[in-house]
Order: sequence, then C-alpha cells, then structure tokens
Amino acid sequence: MAQTHFGYQTVDEAEKAGRVRGVFDSVASNYDLMNDVLSLGLHRAWKAYTVAVAAVRPGMQVLDIAGGTGDLARAFAKAAGETGRVVLTDINEAMLRVGRDRLLDEGVLLPTVACDAEHLPFPDASFDLASVAFGLRNMTHKEAALAEMARVLKPGGRLLVLEFSKPAPLLQKPYDWYSFTFMPLMGRLIAKDAESYRYLAESIRMHPDQAALGAMMKGAGFGHVDVHNLAGGIVALHVGIKC
Repeated sequence: MAQTHFGYQTVDEAEKAGRVRGVFDSVASNYDLMNDVLSLGLHRAWKAYTVAVAAVRPGMQVLDIAGGTGDLARAFAKAAGETGRVVLTDINEAMLRVGRDRLLDEGVLLPTVACDAEHLPFPDASFDLASVAFGLRNMTHKEAALAEMARVLKPGGRLLVLEFSKPAPLLQKPYDWYSFTFMPLMGRLIAKDAESYRYLAESIRMHPDQAALGAMMKGAGFGHVDVHNLAGGIVALHVGIKC
C-alpha cells in the first residue's frame, strides 16, 4: 500500500484522511480562538488580503474549499451578491457544521457541501474563482486536488491558495521555537490538545515551499502563478490562472 506523510510520521495513504479528520474534529470548537491566539490575530489580515486579491464581483460563481468556519465564504458571499453563488466545502463535517451555524447566525445562507477536494462533486468549468485557505497541506494527494480545482474552474478562472510556507532565513529559528514549543503549549492550555497542534506544526514543515507549490499548480493546469509572500514568507498566497 502506498504511503504518505502525516506530520513527520509515515502512514498508509488510506489512514491519512481519517487521522486528519480526527485532528479537526478535536480542534473544531476552538478553531477560531486558537487561530487568533497562535497568529496574534494576523490570520484575519492574511484572509482580508486574500479577499482583496480575489476581487469577487456581483454574479460570480465561487468555490471555497476546505473552508472550515467560513471566514472567506462570508466575505465572498457579500461581494457576489444575490446574483452570485458561493459554495462552502470541507471534508470535515465538524468544521463544516461550525462554519454553517456561524454563517446562519449572521444571516448568511449559502450551500455547504461535505466533500473530498480530490473528488469535487461539481461539473467541469462551474466556477469563476476557487479558494483554499490553510487546507491544502492536509490533503493526501495535493496534485490530484489541484487538478480537481482546475477542472471545476472556467477557462481563465483563478485559484487562490493561502497556506503556510517557507519563511525568510532570519525568521527560521524563532519560527521553529514558536511552532514546536508555543503552538503545542497553547494547544494544551486552551484546546486541551497538544498533539493536534504538534501535528499542525509538522504538517507545515512537510508542505511544499513557494517555488515547489507554484510548479505543482502549473503542472495541474494553471498557466500562470503569482506568489505573494506575507509575514516574511511564513504565509504565502499563490494565485493561479487556469489555461
């Protein structure tokens, strides 16, 4: 059986999805709070930048993949208006329920679909824009997921991938301390789950860097890819245009 990475562990590919689901089942109820604590609130600025680059217009068809608690979907829905459509998806039903309920509480009603990004249940060329924020690194077959995202986009459609990446060399040592000491500590104190946050730190290290992800996106069918480094490269926004 083929093997893949789960953080620093090597596991059977068939196991990874279940393990990732377990992590996000565990962290779902504290996800937004932990994001604020661990990023010092910066995740909101990174997502706001992504929304600005997306430049969603009224009437656009938008797919938010691994959308979690719905931060991007909410902003996209406001911009797309009544003539547009925003679909929120996530493989993890616990995360999707949190996002759906939160959006409903704010009066935002949009389709939510529990699905695997490697097998999107949408026709070819259905969307003008697709996004995935802090979710690609948890996918087992990233190339397959990116190819699926390309498939459901219209020609000239854009994919926005917001993800942790490789920081500038001067930031590497403090970032390692933050990742492997501070993150698990906060996970234990706030979410009562240090191991899930240790996995999340490891998964960042196993994710392709800026250049490798850009090449992967081009191989999946995106003819042009721009890279926007944020926070010294700790986070990067890749913007791909479908051929």
